[in-house]
Amino acid sequence: MTASPRKGRAATPMDEGHVSQVLRNVYQRAVDEDIPAEMLDLLSKLD
Repeated sequence: MTASPRKGRAATPMDEGHVSQVLRNVYQRAVDEDIPAEMLDLLSKLD
């Protein structure tokens, strides 16, 4: 079995910055999603 070329290699600041940016983008897209009307209706019934 051939080892992955990245295995055992420490992450560089560039790698860490890229991962951070990707995670921020994914989070922001989730935050920006509209709440479906059905969910809003259910939530309003809880009040």
